[in-house]
This record gives sequence, C-alpha cells and structure tokens, in this order.
Amino acid sequence: MELFFLLLLIVIMAGALGSGYPVAFSLPGAAIITILAAAGAGYLFTGDTDAFFESGGPSQWLSAGVTNLRGVYWEPERDTLIAIPLFIFMGIMLQRSKIAEDLLVTMAQLFGPIPGGLGISVVVVGALLAATTGIVGATVVAMGLISLPAMMRNGYSNSLSSGIIASSGTLGQIIPPSIVLIILADQLSSAVDQAGQARQDLYKEVTGEIVMPSEFGVVSTSAGDMFLGALVPGLVLVGLYIVFILAVALIRPKLAPAVPFEGGYDFKFMGQVFIAMFPPLALIVLVLGSIIGGIATVNQAGAIGAVGALVMAGYRLHPGGRLRYVPAVLALLGLGVITYVLSNYSPNVQNIRNAEDLFAIRLASFGVGLTMVSVVWSGFRAYFNNGALIGVMVDTAKTTALVFIILLGAAMLTAAFRAFGGEELVKHFLEGLPGGFWTKFAIVMLVIFILGFFLDFIEIAVVVVPIVAPILLADPEANITAVWLGVMIGLNIQTSFLTPPFGFALFYLRGVASKAVKTIQIYIGVLPFIALQIVALFIVASYPPLVNYLPMRSSLTADTAPPPINPALQYCVENYVAQEFAQNGDEIKAAIDRAASLNVSYLPENLQDDFRDSIEKSREAFTLMDEIETLKDELADKAVDYRPQHTVVRALQRDARRLSSQIADLDTAIERGFGDTDAQRERRAEMEEERDALLAQIPDGWEEVQTAYGQLTAQDRRARGMYRRTVDQAYKPIEELQEIIGDADKLAALEAQIDALAADARGMDADTAEERFKTVERLVGDVAGAGDIRSLLSDARRKIDARTPDVDEALENIAEAQAILTAEVAWRSRAEDDLLPGLRTYDEGIRDTIGLRQQPRLPREQALFVASCSAEHRDISLNF
Repeated sequence: MELFFLLLLIVIMAGALGSGYPVAFSLPGAAIITILAAAGAGYLFTGDTDAFFESGGPSQWLSAGVTNLRGVYWEPERDTLIAIPLFIFMGIMLQRSKIAEDLLVTMAQLFGPIPGGLGISVVVVGALLAATTGIVGATVVAMGLISLPAMMRNGYSNSLSSGIIASSGTLGQIIPPSIVLIILADQLSSAVDQAGQARQDLYKEVTGEIVMPSEFGVVSTSAGDMFLGALVPGLVLVGLYIVFILAVALIRPKLAPAVPFEGGYDFKFMGQVFIAMFPPLALIVLVLGSIIGGIATVNQAGAIGAVGALVMAGYRLHPGGRLRYVPAVLALLGLGVITYVLSNYSPNVQNIRNAEDLFAIRLASFGVGLTMVSVVWSGFRAYFNNGALIGVMVDTAKTTALVFIILLGAAMLTAAFRAFGGEELVKHFLEGLPGGFWTKFAIVMLVIFILGFFLDFIEIAVVVVPIVAPILLADPEANITAVWLGVMIGLNIQTSFLTPPFGFALFYLRGVASKAVKTIQIYIGVLPFIALQIVALFIVASYPPLVNYLPMRSSLTADTAPPPINPALQYCVENYVAQEFAQNGDEIKAAIDRAASLNVSYLPENLQDDFRDSIEKSREAFTLMDEIETLKDELADKAVDYRPQHTVVRALQRDARRLSSQIADLDTAIERGFGDTDAQRERRAEMEEERDALLAQIPDGWEEVQTAYGQLTAQDRRARGMYRRTVDQAYKPIEELQEIIGDADKLAALEAQIDALAADARGMDADTAEERFKTVERLVGDVAGAGDIRSLLSDARRKIDARTPDVDEALENIAEAQAILTAEVAWRSRAEDDLLPGLRTYDEGIRDTIGLRQQPRLPREQALFVASCSAEHRDISLNF
C-alpha cells in the first residue's frame, strides 16, 4: 500500500502542476492530501492510522517538513539563504535601471564590424548580465526586445539570432552570482551530511572498523564554493558560444554578417563604452572578487551587489545635468578612503591607543559617511523616479516570498515522499543498476533534464536534489565533491531550459519575438547551442578540476585555511613531499648532514638527545616515504585483479542487504498483523532464498583475496601513520630549540627581578609574595624552555605562603632557580651566535617537506599543489 500512496503523491503533484496550479501550493497540498488519505485508509481498513506508512504516523510526517525547514534555517550558521533577496534586489534594480539596454547597444556598436560581432556582443552581454542579475526570464526578454530586431535588420539568420539570444539568456543559471547556485548549495549541504553518514555506515559494515579515515569523508560545499566552482565552466560555455558564432560567420558570412558602425570610434564613443561597461564590470569584480579573495561571505557580497545596483540606478534613472554622477563619485571616494584606511591602519574603536589610531577612526568614519550619503542620495533618486525603488522592493519581496514558500512546500513533499518509502525505493533502484556510479549519475541527469521541461529550477533543486544527491555523494567509486555535482546539475538544468518544445527560455523569447520569427526557427536555432552545452557538460564531467580547483585554492590560501596537519589533506600533502624527495632529495639530505655536524655538546643533555633524535627521524622520513611509494605501486598493481572481483562481490552483498532490509520490513508487518500474513510469510521465505542464492554466488576464494588486499591497505595506513609521527618528531625539536635559543635575551632580562625576589624574600608577607612571585612566574612562563625555573619559583612562593612559612627552604629554591638561569643564559647566549644560524638554515631546508605538517598553514606553493591534487576525484571504493 505504501507504493500506492507514493504513486498517488506523484500523480496529485503532477496533476496540480500540469493544471497550472501555483507551485508553492501544489507541493505541500499534494503532501497533505496524500498523508491524510493514507491515515484515513489505514484507520478504515486496519484500525491504525500508521498502517500504511513506512515508519511513524501522519502527525509525525505532516509536521516533519516544517520542523526540518525550521530546524535547518533557524540555525545561525545556516544563513546562506539570506543572500537570495539581496541578489534578487540587485538583479531587478539593474533591469529596471536599463543597464542591460545600455550594455547591448554599446557592445553591438563596439563588436558589430567584426564578422559575427553582433552575435558575440549578445553573448558577452548575456554573460555580464548573468554575472550581475542572474534572472533568466528578464535577460531573455530584454535581449529579445533590444537585440533581435537589430540582428534581423542587419541580415542575421532568424534561427541563429534566436539561438544566440535564448542561449545567452540562460547563462544566468550557471554564471555566478546565481540564485540557482545558492539554492543548490543549501540543498547539497544537507545532502552531504546524509551522504557522509551513509558512507560511514558502509565503511563500518564492510570493514568492521568503527572510525572511517577523514580522507574518505564527503567534501561539502557552500554558496561561495558553488560560485567559484561554476565560474570556469560558465566561461567555458561562453567561449564555446563565441567560437561557434565566429565559425558560422567565417564559413557562412550571410548568416552572421558584419555590421558597420555609422559613427566614429572617437573619445566620445569611448566615453560611452566606459560608462556602459565599467559600472557593471566593477560591480562584478566587487561581488565575485570579494568572495574569491575571502574578503566577504556570500551574504556580504550580496549586500555589496544590492548597494552597488542602487548607486548605479541613481545616476542611470536621473534625467541628466551636472549632478547626475555625483552620488556615484561620492561612493567611489568613500570606498577609496575606506580601502586606504584598511590598507595602512588597523582601526578599532575599542582599542584607540594613540593619535594615529584616532586619526584612522576619523578617516574611516569620513569614508563611511561619504558612502552613506551616496547610498541615501541614490535611493532618494530611485524612489522619486516613477516609484522605481518601490517597484523593485515589491518585486523583490514577491520573488523572495515565492522562493521560501516553495522551499517550505518542497520540505513537506520530501517528507511525504520519505514517509511512503520513496527515498529507499529510489536508492535501491539506483544501486541495483549495472555500471556503477556513472550509470546512476547518467540516469539522474537524464531525469533532471526531462524535469527541466516542466519544472522551474527551484522545484528541481528543492524536490529532486535532496532525494538523489545523498545517493550519488555517498558512492565511494567516483568520490565526487558536492560542488562538482551542483555545477553539473546547474549546467543540466540550463540545457533543459533551452530544449524544444518545452524549454522555458524558448517561451520567453517566443513571447517577445516578432511574427516574422517562426517558432520552428527558434527551435532550430537553439539546437547547436544545446549541443555546445552538452559538450560543456562532458568537458566538466571528464575534468573535475575545472570546478573543484578554484574552491580548493580559495580555501587553502585564505587566512582561515586549515593547517597542513588536517587529516583530510594528508594524502595530497604526502604526494607533494614524495615529489620533492624525488626531485630535491639530495639537497634535503645535504641539509640534514650539515645540521648533524653542528656542535651541540654544550646544550643540556635532554636537548642534545632531542636534537640527535630529530636528525635520525629526518633521515628515517626518506625510508618511510620510499615504503609508502612502494606500497602505492603495489596497491595499484593488485587493484587490477582485485577491482573486478570487488565490484561483483560488493554488488551481490548490496543486493543481499536490500533483501535483508525488505525482510525486516515484512517481519514488522507480520508482527503487527498488517495485511495477509500468510502471503507475507510466503514472500519472506522466497526473499530469504533469493538472498541466500545471491550470497552463494560469492566466489569461494573471495575472503582470502579480500584479506590479502586488506593487509596491503593496512600496511599502507601503518606506513603513512608512522611517516606522520616520524616527521612530526623530526621537526618539533628543531622548532622548539630555535625558540629556546631565541629567548636568551628575554631570560637574561629576568635575572634582576629574580635577584630582587631573593633579596626581599625574608621580609615578605603571604600577600606580597603571592603578588610579586606570580608576576615573575608569568614573565618566566613566556620564555621558551624555562619551565624548571618557573617551577622552582612556584615552590618558593608556596613555602612562603604556607601556614608555617619556611623562608630558608624558599631561598634554597630561589638560589637553585638563579643557578639554572645563569647556566641557561650562558649556553643560550653562546648558541645564539654559534648554533642558531645553522638551525635556521636547516629549518629552511626541511620546513616545506619534513616540517610541512607542523606549519600553521600551507605556504603558497604547497597550497596550490594540494588544491590541484584535491581537485581530482579519487576512487576510494576498494577501501569499502
């Protein structure tokens, strides 16, 4: 019966959407009606309202959607969706202020004389509008109204013109900042949690180990990562469009002729180009550059975009005159002042220590004041110019409300889908397909492509993605990242928006195109661009670093980058060290040999032992890395024969697990007395036989083969663990010894204060001793390697502060501390001249290899290598 109600849910939803009923109410309405129907049927036929649910009951599933939505989006950390109204405001304001029209006209005049130049200008403007507005319908309509008549008038083919405009208009789906990417990022972050748990459970079930290594975890995403990941694929798509238009113009000039510019390319024209292009480009740089540079979060970048769009509208909507550009100039001056202050000072209102700090605060306040005047002035202009600001605010509120209502409805629909076992059904179907991950991925992409004919991107993102994304992300075979999956889905949705006969972009264009353009011409015109988008999909699928590299690079080079000791980075960090050992191993070994010849005989014995041990550990690191590389080659060789057997056996075990799950469900139904128990027992027996038959197909020698490969992987893990401990033990003593020697002067400066304690100890009362000794103890504690001195001073303080003070013993402790201090200062001062330069040279020689794990963050060269390495999808399925 669960399948019946699952089908009913889909039929009601499809019927409501097909009849034109609003999406925001179709999704929750279908969920509520189906859940109530299932509860009513259960009560009528079995006397239990929970009978026809996979688990739980109607009240649980009716509230699940709202509870999940509230639980997720009310968390302070999950604030991604705040960016949606900001980017919507930015896009609508730029549309209302006719920035798009200025861009199209100016770019057409600039590129028109080139063969295919008018078409190229439409593509470039489409990309710029995508990066500033991200609103597909508005972009297609605007370019259709402005560019299509001009292209037809200048002899462009109707089909080619239609294809260029429709395809360029859909770039807003994939070129950031895009609302699609924000919603996908939000949905995928939830899917990553589910996928990570599923992968953890699989690892535990298959290997028997409770803890899965961090490097096997699912890589999450954020809206910022999605923006960075989609940037290069979006530019690749734009490049493909431009190359295609140029090829058509050169091969068949009549389809895309050059359009001569009747005016002159003089300073006046260049000024028009600057005014039309610079503000949108500056806004793109501010919005995307602030995210890429780690200066602003996505929400902050959205606020920058909204304010920038308002300032641009302030001068564009103005009728003209000397004061037209004053607000924009004030904004630029204000931002310039703020940038100057941040570059040269560290303004902090709560930490004003001198006149320079006060000057910085006043200068920053002046810059902020200029910017605020500009924003208020621009808003005043937009408000009184035919109510443009009011219209933009109302449209922003409507669109944002629509998005969030759809999110709520989709959460309820997804909860109902899970209530009737739909998620498990989809999971079992996909996992039962032959061909592994790529078959599942192809099926999902095909379904999304078809759904794109009928559903908007929001419905696809919030209904389909939460169901299929955890299944795809959990698969260790491809080990894909969430950002790559999101970009692939975004590209796919964009392609479906172009595909005849249902593509949304085609409907938008048909609505504004003249009657001279036939519908069939629009359909024919988009076909080559659909092919180009499919080519782009295959390019991105075959080379994941196009998507993954920028987010990885941004993460690893940011101020908040994870340290090199982070477990998730170790595989790539070790690959870098192995490469350096292979290329520069002789130089590193020479540095180790030079360090071994340093004279450390006058150091305390414990430091001598630590130094010599660190030298041996450094030499041992080469041997361990050779072992790791040998094991890596052995694993690669063994995998050739092991992989086919592993694939077959894991498929059989997966099917057997699915049958076991179904048997458990039948046992529950039989225990509760639901349905025909005799038939269920018979079905249970058949399923047990089927499960046993599947397990019987596992080859007899499988356990031995698995054990042999498992032993090899265990050796690899042990070797890597030993290498990590060894390099840590090799570098830490060197780092600590440099710090100890470097603090020689700080330690010597404390001699007078300790002597004063010795001189005054007999006359101190308990309170005075507490205060004075603790002050000196804190200072000694700041000196590296002075722990013994601090301990003796603490002992002396406690002797004076005791109920029965023992000043003589306290003086003995102080004298011992003075003796140690004198000895420490002596050898440290000598080492500062004789040993420290050699240690620093040695440190420089091993810091980026043997000492890499102990650095606070990856140096730039290493960060770029690790980013490039991590951007590749690594098959880890043989570990499961």
